[in-house]
Amino acid sequence: MSGDITRDSAEGSSRSSNNHHNQPQTTAPLSRYESQKRRDWNTFGQYLKNQRPPVALSHCSCNHVLDFLRYLDQFGKTKVHLRGCVFFGQPDPPAPCTCPLRQAWGSLDALIGRLRAAYEEHGGAPETNPFGNGAIRVYLREVRDCQAKARGIPYRKKKKKKKTQIKPNVDEPMPSSKQQPPR
Repeated sequence: MSGDITRDSAEGSSRSSNNHHNQPQTTAPLSRYESQKRRDWNTFGQYLKNQRPPVALSHCSCNHVLDFLRYLDQFGKTKVHLRGCVFFGQPDPPAPCTCPLRQAWGSLDALIGRLRAAYEEHGGAPETNPFGNGAIRVYLREVRDCQAKARGIPYRKKKKKKKTQIKPNVDEPMPSSKQQPPR
């Protein structure tokens, strides 16, 4: 009986001390991006487990990823007008309609980027990364184009801003410690 108490008290003390000694105090909290990436990875893993039959990550293909993206549409908040809708192509429709809510293209694109990184961080090879497959890029492009047409706003890729350099005035000599004397 005294052995049980010793074991119970040892377990109790180890439980209370686990919170303080197992995690180094120097670890910084995860960034927003890292937290989201972890949450997305866990969600995708749960999605695979819920498949009938369950799918192991090692057997995951781009088709599973595409099915996951389509599955997520039911939780979307972006109104995407159908071709037959009177508001199709209008950026600001004047009244509500029955068109479906979908995941926004930008959200899906960012999600795939995070999952692609998480896959490799969890030991997956870049060559076998289902999130980097060409079929995923094609799907995302189709979603982007469809959503842009439905809203009447064409998608234009943002151009990277060039760093502006200050050009010296040709009339003024450059200040330098090694100026050459005029000839």
